[in-house]
This record gives sequence, C-alpha cells and structure tokens, in this order.
Amino acid sequence: MRHIAIIGSGPAGYYTAEAAQKRWGDDVKVDIFDRLPVPYGLIRTGVAPDHQSIKGVSRRYEQTALSENVRFVGNVTVGAPGEGGDVSIEELRGLYDAVILATGAPRDRALDLPGDGLRNVFGSAAFVGWYNGHPEFAGLAPDLGGDTAVVIGMGNVALDVARILAKTRDEFTGSDIVGHALDALQTSRIRRIVILGRRGPHQIMMTPKELGELGHLSRATPRVDPADLPDQGEDALLEPGVRKSVNSLRSFAAIPESGDAEIVVEFDFFAAPKALLGEGRVEAIEVERTRIDGGRAVGTGEFYEIPASIVVSCIGYRTSPISGVPFDERAGRFANDEGRILPGLYCVGWARRGPSGTIGTNRPDGFGVIDMVAGDMESGVLGTGGHKGRAGFDELAEARGIEVVTFRDWKRIEEAEAARAREGAPREKFVDVAEMIRARD
Repeated sequence: MRHIAIIGSGPAGYYTAEAAQKRWGDDVKVDIFDRLPVPYGLIRTGVAPDHQSIKGVSRRYEQTALSENVRFVGNVTVGAPGEGGDVSIEELRGLYDAVILATGAPRDRALDLPGDGLRNVFGSAAFVGWYNGHPEFAGLAPDLGGDTAVVIGMGNVALDVARILAKTRDEFTGSDIVGHALDALQTSRIRRIVILGRRGPHQIMMTPKELGELGHLSRATPRVDPADLPDQGEDALLEPGVRKSVNSLRSFAAIPESGDAEIVVEFDFFAAPKALLGEGRVEAIEVERTRIDGGRAVGTGEFYEIPASIVVSCIGYRTSPISGVPFDERAGRFANDEGRILPGLYCVGWARRGPSGTIGTNRPDGFGVIDMVAGDMESGVLGTGGHKGRAGFDELAEARGIEVVTFRDWKRIEEAEAARAREGAPREKFVDVAEMIRARD
C-alpha cells in the first residue's frame, strides 16, 4: 500500500489525488490536508462569486473526495508546531511515502511602492478574499465611500475586481458573494474605476469572455481612449485570443461618451504607478506615462496623478513558505526541479510553477507529479510499505488534540451554508472557522 499526503485541497490537490487513483487503484491511500475546515481552495475563495459555472468544477473533485482511498483532512495547519503549525513537513515525510505540496499561491506579490502602506490600499488576494468570504480576510472592511477606485493590473483578476465594484445588487443574483460584501457594495459611492496598466492593449492578459462581461453591466460603461489603440492592421500579428480581447477594447473605444453612465470603468494604458499619495489613507496615485520598447514598458518622464479613494493591486501572487521547505524568494514559490524538492517531497500547481495557467492546467500538472513519484518509487529512491500513513497521522492528531474536519463534516457545513442562503443565492458562506466547525455538528 502506498501512502500519499497532499497539502492543499484546491484544483492542483484534487487533480493529483485523481492521478494517484488512476495509477495505483486500490493500492494507494491519499490524505488531502487543508488548514481550513472547507475544501476546494481557489475555487471557493478565489474564483469570482458571479462565475458559478467555473466553480462547478468542484463537483468533479467531489467524486474523487468521496472515494474510499481518498480522505479530506481539514482544519490542519502544516508547519512547525512551535511556529503555529499542527504537524511539520518532516513529521509528514516520516509518515507518508510521498508528500506533495499543492498549496497554491495565496499571498499577494508586494506592490513595493512608496505609500503602499496607506489605509485603503489592498492586494487582490485580500480584496478578493473579502468578497469571497475567506476567513482570513472577512474583516477587511474596505472603505467604499470615495469616488474613485484604482485597480492596478491588466489580467483577469483586475477585471474581476472592477466588475464586482461596478455591479448592482440585482446583478449578483445567482452568485455566492458573501453578505457583508454585498451590503458594503450596495452603499458604495464609487463612480469611477480606473484599470491601470504599464503596457498597451496588445500586451493585456485579459481573456475575451471576461472582457466581454464588462460591456454588459447595467449601470457601468467601459471606456478606452482610441489614441491608446494601435493601428488595426497590427492586430493580425496577435494570437487569436488576444486579438479577440483587443476587439473588445476597440468596441469600448467606439462607445460614445455621455453623462448617462452611473459608473465609468476606464482603461489607462501605458501607465506605470510610481507612488501612492495621501495623509494616513490613500488619496491619489502618481503615474508615469510609458512607451513600449522591445516588448517592455519604459518610462517617458511624463508624470500625472489620478485621484484614488481605494487602490487594489492585482499584479500577481506568491506561495506561502513552509518551515523546512526550500523556498525561491525571487520567484515566490517552492524551490524545485520540475516538481521535485527533496527525496519524498514534491510540489505541484502554482506552488511549483508560480501563478500561471488556468484551473485546467493543474490536471496535467497533477498527473505529471504522480508520474514522477511513481518513477522514484520504481527506481528505489522512495520506498513503499514502511510508512504508517493515515494511521500514523491519526495517532499523532489524537495525541496533540488536533480537531480534524472530514469531508462528511464538510458536507454538513455545505448544507448549513445552503440553508442560510439569501434568495437567489446558492449559499451564504461561513466566514469564521469556529462557525464552520460548529455547523458540522
């Protein structure tokens, strides 16, 4: 019997568990650990609440989770016990044949600009976590009482943040945005949302579907300066997906300006943020105009200011270090060689490659790391049969009084969230860990 521990219950974790099942069948036991009492990671707290079709992928993970040889081990923090963890990596390596880190990249890449410590400046992990009900960020309480929000970044996360800020309450019907965020957004006074990007329309990372959504909001109008758009003939050199996105930007540029829009969503291209300004809280952002040179944004020396009552930085994510695991500070992920960290210790998904690709990218990644584990077992680098696995962890958990939450417990939590949902919503998430645990009883 092979014993595998996977740390992280998001897409990378469950695809890796699925791969282990397909390779070894009944001759493997997989424990999937998560520090929260609820599974699915990014699907639950990262995917936009109004993108329920994407969240539906969790039904596939549930099939794996309900298998006899896969177990969800929630409410367990992996890390040195003396540093706030419940169980260390070294202890898990002693209990399981292989330990695979699938922890994702849950931390914001630092903005690292003067003034980034001012009040009402947030990273996207925190802000998205706030409206998605992540327990760590539920108390964020952003102030939406000002006029202008600046969103830094030109990817889909920046689009998500802008769209959430612009929607009406009725437009959230069918979503699982948490109540505290919905109430705050209903009283928001934001009337201008500026999406700030260092480069131009041809370099955006926004996908066509998400950009298209911005053109169908009931009270918000997207705006692009036609002068920022390259000659249309240059679009032919773009990849098809990027070309579709640029077509959306061209359609936004063609919208006549009027005073009818309650909220304007402006794309400010060729604009590099240089400093956040304000006394105690953010009041403006200093920006340098850029130009593209060899695909890179370089400053022109022309500076201007944009008023900003709230700033959300959507410039990327980093993996959280774990005591005892080599970490690449520059790349913001675990130090690894194609997924191999140390003998018996591996990483997968964003924890391996950084925050790139789609949810589906994690499936081949998961199968790839299991191929690597299998190869190491067959070559003798890893032994099998000499580890206690699940039984050994259960002994340790009982000795330390660790309150493990199982997948059956999660199903009761899920039922309780569905029962407390507002009309038209699939659930009202618990945003407090203690509440989650009480709901399973």
